[in-house]
Amino acid sequence: MYVSMKSMLDKANRNDYAVLAINCFNLESAYATILAAEEKNAPIIIDLLMEHLQKHIRAEYVLPSVIKMAETAKVDVAINLDHGKSKEYVLKSIAAGFSSVMIDAAEYGYSKNVQITKEIVKAASMCKVSVEAEMGNMGTVSGEKLTQANMYTDPEKAIKFIQETNVTALAISFGSSHGIMPENFVPKFDFSIIEKIKKATHIPLVLHGGSGCGTKNIKKAISLGINKVNVGSDVMKAQADSIFEQQENERNREYVDLMTNTIFAAKEMVQSYIEISGSTNQAAIR
Repeated sequence: MYVSMKSMLDKANRNDYAVLAINCFNLESAYATILAAEEKNAPIIIDLLMEHLQKHIRAEYVLPSVIKMAETAKVDVAINLDHGKSKEYVLKSIAAGFSSVMIDAAEYGYSKNVQITKEIVKAASMCKVSVEAEMGNMGTVSGEKLTQANMYTDPEKAIKFIQETNVTALAISFGSSHGIMPENFVPKFDFSIIEKIKKATHIPLVLHGGSGCGTKNIKKAISLGINKVNVGSDVMKAQADSIFEQQENERNREYVDLMTNTIFAAKEMVQSYIEISGSTNQAAIR
């Protein structure tokens, strides 16, 4: 069933688990993600990154097919525009049929972030579309530009931001980074940031850059108030590794077979994170 993030995140918030959000950029990854969720009877979010939609295949080609998958799924599926950095692009995404959008205006500073986010919330509410925003800044593993303490979310500003904007969910920075973590490296989380914001606002909070954060870190973050966990790099790596292994074993394997096997690899990785998130068998809870 195709739904907005609000209904599923509200349920997760009430029942102390998190919904997994998987970054997908093609039909195979979206299909694998929904298959994984159906087998685990878990609600799921398909994140379509604005950057991917601009660089690879445009939303008008990808979105209708993914919506069809969501509508026919046996579990609740939301489709969320991830890291929408352009107000105009986010507004177009609402009109295009996304059930949820993320407006990422953190780079503009607090006042401008509030202003832009309020405009998006107002437009989205008229279409029953949920809105995620961001406070703080996320680093990236690429170039070793990992998240530093001075990039962490200021809890007091986040609390004020939530009260001023009335967002559905807020992505916060407390130690994770985008990308594939270096081998044997586990980021250190500042869990007090989650605790302070959750205690004051009680809204769903979001962990971005979930790949490689470690099971203990993620589970503790969820226990303190994280209700959406974004994972992209580990799933894409599983797909890339599948292609590499298949090519090593049989260089002339047909492309159709290569892509089909990446679906299996992605599905397994998604299911492992569904288990960590605690959302297994939560699709039936209303």
